[in-house]
Amino acid sequence: MPGNGPVTRSTLRQQIADALRDEVLAGRLRPGRAFTVKEIADQYGVSATPVREALVDLSAQGILEADQHRGFRVPEYSVTDYRHMVEARGLVTDGMFRALTADHPAFRTPPEDPRTGAALATVRRRGEEAQRAATAGDLTVLIGYDLRFWRELSALFGNPYLGDFLHRLRVQSWVCAVQYLLRLPELRGRLWARHTELVDALARREAQTARTIVADASAHSLALVEHLAGG
Repeated sequence: MPGNGPVTRSTLRQQIADALRDEVLAGRLRPGRAFTVKEIADQYGVSATPVREALVDLSAQGILEADQHRGFRVPEYSVTDYRHMVEARGLVTDGMFRALTADHPAFRTPPEDPRTGAALATVRRRGEEAQRAATAGDLTVLIGYDLRFWRELSALFGNPYLGDFLHRLRVQSWVCAVQYLLRLPELRGRLWARHTELVDALARREAQTARTIVADASAHSLALVEHLAGG
């Protein structure tokens, strides 16, 4: 677990949580996989306390589940769970984009304002990286950039509670989707890749276009997961 400066219990807790989250999102820790605090502590060569705290943090995010008999395990989300997550995501983003036509404080500056342009340019760069990964079928890289893309995009609306809630939903939906997507021998060209179109629509204050793009993304991912689950 690399890092600069002194390693404290707090940083250990975060490093362990980050490492385990990445393992789950990459599909290396499969759904149903159970483990104890001691097992993870031994694996990383650290004490039980920061490990327990990290596992509790991941449970609160829906990445792990607490198991009274085995400690913790990777959740086994169903297609129905995924459908509900996608629906919840859509309700959140629909409200965000509606702010474009409701004089939301985050969008009272004109589109040509340098601050608005700089913020959208940063989000767009994340979108470009996500699109490249999706086109190449690199799922692990895509997930990382997709989460950063939505994290930074939601931050533009100035409501940290909304951003945190959407981030949690997107992490959970990726945890769920990965178990199905890894069944495909080739992901190239199968993953949704219209991130920059969404940014461009928001830059033009085209709320309906943005909602349509997100609805297309949701329909695409849901259809793919349902197909793989039934295959």
